[in-house]
Amino acid sequence: MTDKGEGEDLAAPGDTLNSITIACMTDPADLPAPQPPTPSDDHHALPERTRACVEELLRHHGADQPGDNSELVELVFHELTNMWSEEVLHGIEAVAREQQVGLVVSGFAARSGELLPLRAGAPCLSVRPLPASALERLTARGISFVVYDPITELSQGTPYVGATNFRGGQAATRHLLGLGHRRIAMINGPDHPYCVARQAGHLAALAEAGLSPEPGLTPWTPITFEDGHATARQLLSLPDPPTAVLAASDMQALGVYQAARELGLSIPGDLSVVGFDDLPVAALLDPPLTTVHQPLREMAATAAGLALALGRGGELPQTGVEIATALVVRQSTAPPRQHGGTTNGTA
Repeated sequence: MTDKGEGEDLAAPGDTLNSITIACMTDPADLPAPQPPTPSDDHHALPERTRACVEELLRHHGADQPGDNSELVELVFHELTNMWSEEVLHGIEAVAREQQVGLVVSGFAARSGELLPLRAGAPCLSVRPLPASALERLTARGISFVVYDPITELSQGTPYVGATNFRGGQAATRHLLGLGHRRIAMINGPDHPYCVARQAGHLAALAEAGLSPEPGLTPWTPITFEDGHATARQLLSLPDPPTAVLAASDMQALGVYQAARELGLSIPGDLSVVGFDDLPVAALLDPPLTTVHQPLREMAATAAGLALALGRGGELPQTGVEIATALVVRQSTAPPRQHGGTTNGTA
C-alpha cells in the first residue's frame, strides 16, 4: 500500500520464499460496488460483503486455511501520519485478524539502500511506492507481493489493486456540470497514474459538455492540506474565480474549505467543493463534503487477501484488480450564483 513515500531496496538476505509483501495497492473489479459509510459504521470492521469476497478469494486459490499463531506479517509504512494510512491499516488488520495472522507495524526512513523486511523471515506488507528495481528483487527472491494503489507504471504481470479513478473524476465533474457550473477548477495531485486518471475523467466530463478547460484551472500540487489551501487561495483570488473546485483528495478539499473561509466565501453558496477519497472526516465537515468514495479499506483487505493467496502457493486468474468508486453527494455542492461571469472553459 502506498502512503506516497519514496524508497529503494526492499528485501534483506534471509527472506523466506513464503514472505508476503504488499506495496502500493489498488482494487478488484469483481467486488461489489462500495457502500459509502455512515456515521454509525464501525470503522474497525470490514463490510460483510467485502469480508465474504476476501474469504471467497482465499478459498478459490486454496489458501483459506488460517495461519498458525507463529505466522507473522510485518506491515511497513513510510509514515503513519494521516487518515489515508489509517484506513489502509484497518483493512489489512481485519484480514490478518480473521486469518489468524500476526501483524506488526513498523516505520522506516526512506533512505536509499535501506533493507527490508526489518524482521528476517517475516512476511512483509510494505506501504510505500516501490521502484521497478525493488520489484525485480522481490521476484528474484521468490517473495510474493501485491502493489497497492500504484503511483508508477508497472511491468506486465505485476499484481496490483486499485480504484476506478477515471470514473471517479468523471462522476464528480458530471455532478458539478449538472448543477450548472461551467467554471470548474480541479486541484490535482502529483503526476502519478491515479491522479492522471482522475484528471482524465474530469476532462472527459468537460468534453461531454462541449467545454475545454483553461490551463490555469487545472493545477498540479502535492496531496496535502497545506497545498490544497495555498492553491485554492490562488484560484479564488483570480479576477474571474471558479464557482466550483474538484480536489484530488479530501485533504486538499480541507485546504479549500480553509481558503474559502479566509476569503469570506460560503460553501456551497459562493463555492461548491468536491473531494476524493471519502475519509471519515468528510461527513463531519461543515458543511459535510461531497466526495468520491474510494474504498481504501476494501482495497487494502483485497490486497491482503491476494498477497496471502500468493504467499500460500495460490495463483491469480488476473494480475490487475480495480474496485469501483462512487460519488457521495452531501451538502458542499449547489447551483452557482448568477454573477454574470464567464463560462467554465471555452465552448
